[in-house]
Amino acid sequence: MAVLSRAEPAAVRRGVGGFAAGGAVGDQGRWIEVDLATRAGPLTVVSAYVHTGEAETPRQEEKYAFLDAMTDRMAALAGRSAAGAGEAVITGDLNVAHRPEDLKNWKGNRGKAGFLEAERAYFDGWFATGWTDLGRRHGGDGPGPYTWWSWRGKAFDNDAGWRIDYQLATAGLAARAVKVEVGRAPSYAERWSDHAPVQAWFG
Repeated sequence: MAVLSRAEPAAVRRGVGGFAAGGAVGDQGRWIEVDLATRAGPLTVVSAYVHTGEAETPRQEEKYAFLDAMTDRMAALAGRSAAGAGEAVITGDLNVAHRPEDLKNWKGNRGKAGFLEAERAYFDGWFATGWTDLGRRHGGDGPGPYTWWSWRGKAFDNDAGWRIDYQLATAGLAARAVKVEVGRAPSYAERWSDHAPVQAWFG
């Protein structure tokens, strides 16, 4: 995970809550944010990774702890946006499919990490407090577009994927988003990852 910028950031911060940049308690959860000066005002760009978790294990409890830390930081960033003092965008693999439209086999994954009600509730809270899911807003009602497919079987060929990679924006930035695309490879043989990049353009 990284943040690439043509301009030198005004500030760089690594980690969130009690979680360090390259790992955390148990070496999980990653978070890097940079502040950039833009023509539209201050912008904080976050690159985040939420680990997969495993239902009813300490690994899942650690995932919830990281999501709690994210929630606290996101509240501060949303408050800054509401005050007109700067916008923010969070990008990365968040390892949660928010709605049934975000994974092909949602019925078969009920009760499994990545589609647990408690995980999905974090997203409900974020979207109720000033954050926008740009992929869903610009990708239609679904199902999909998916951003991750297992290497196994015919998941990619059958588009049996998950939408777990996000661009989440504060209100002012979301209003300037004009297009969001998932860079799905043309074929299985041309894939360079089990994930596809999510790109957003702003006016």
